[in-house]
Amino acid sequence: MIVIVVILHKISFQPLCLPEGPYPGPPFFMSLRANQPIGVFDSGIGGLTVAKAIKELMPQEQILYFGDTAHLPYGDKSTAAIQAYAVKICDVLLQRGCKVIVIACNSASSAAYELVRAYVGSKAGVFDVIRPVIDYLRERTDMQDVGLIGTRQTVGSGVYQKLMKEEAQKNCHALATPLLVPMIEEGWIHNQISYQIIENYLNEVVLANVEALVLGCTHYPLIAKEIREYYGNRVEVIDSATVVAQSLKAYLDLHYLTNSGTVKGSDYFLVSDLTDNFQAVTKLFFGAEVPLEAYPLWE
Repeated sequence: MIVIVVILHKISFQPLCLPEGPYPGPPFFMSLRANQPIGVFDSGIGGLTVAKAIKELMPQEQILYFGDTAHLPYGDKSTAAIQAYAVKICDVLLQRGCKVIVIACNSASSAAYELVRAYVGSKAGVFDVIRPVIDYLRERTDMQDVGLIGTRQTVGSGVYQKLMKEEAQKNCHALATPLLVPMIEEGWIHNQISYQIIENYLNEVVLANVEALVLGCTHYPLIAKEIREYYGNRVEVIDSATVVAQSLKAYLDLHYLTNSGTVKGSDYFLVSDLTDNFQAVTKLFFGAEVPLEAYPLWE
């Protein structure tokens, strides 16, 4: 009889340390590389304010932007429709090898964030424009009452209100401001029309005693100057684009996914419906000429 003796050695496995908190993002993926692009998508071109903030903070990163201009605005679409658009766009961004996907739209963030995270899985990290703001507010113990302006979809979803109360311990005073997006896209900013519309909204009773105001739409950074002038120094105006860029950088640094290369990659800007109007307005959002490429979403 042959006896085989197997000696087992006790092996200690150390778990991978991940950041604590409600928005750590997905785990670190060994298959992702730092030189892969960052995917950013929005219902149209408002998300270019987020792409611009990311590029200013991390100029070495390559941006792949998708604007679903054929279906804008998302603010008056159903949750099911937004989710369908978001999944299709994520397919495009994943096919192009994005290491992170940023949902640069508050309406899509409120309607499709959890679905997108589940759909993308371990293929890429997923960021939205709501959770980083909640993380920022959690650290602000010097304020209690926070205002929010955004589209009907964003405000009506109740996501901001729920997260502010449960995770940031803040009172959220929300107001839907549907006229601001078409006003901005028509280029009616920094003039008497924009000042009057903004003032009418900010005069609403629900925002009377806020200590900070969250710009809950990626279009709104373009009118942040007028909003700050209205409030003077009494209210902090929180630009989600800047907060998201800072949070994204911290995430990439933590997971060794920050592109440290000296050669900047070419940025690509895709839109599901290309029109002369969008081509002209993109410079307003991104602060520079943007070469748009037509990419019909359903073909």
